Amino acid sequence: MDIKAQSLYSEFQNMAAQSKIGLGDSIPNLQENPSSANFADMLGKAIDTVNSMQLESKEKTMAFEMGDKSLSLADVMVAKEKSSIAFEATVQVRNKVLEAYKQIMNMPV
Repeated sequence: MDIKAQSLYSEFQNMAAQSKIGLGDSIPNLQENPSSANFADMLGKAIDTVNSMQLESKEKTMAFEMGDKSLSLADVMVAKEKSSIAFEATVQVRNKVLEAYKQIMNMPV
């Protein structure tokens, strides 16, 4: 089953828009959660951060292998571990989101 993130996001947006139809002004104190509107931006920034950590790790590894005296082996290993942990955390978040999506899609209407 191939699930594209953008289509998933647009489907959630459509469902949210449909749920607001008909509410009108009958509930004046209803406020939208400010963090939900920025979920895509937050997710994109997190992925960019993981990517930059991996690129930094790769650059430090290359520099150390080329004989850069300003880097120690410990610096290189710490950078590699940070990028590895960040990547694994990102994969776990993706797995949880897909699991939640599958559970929502299997709910009876």
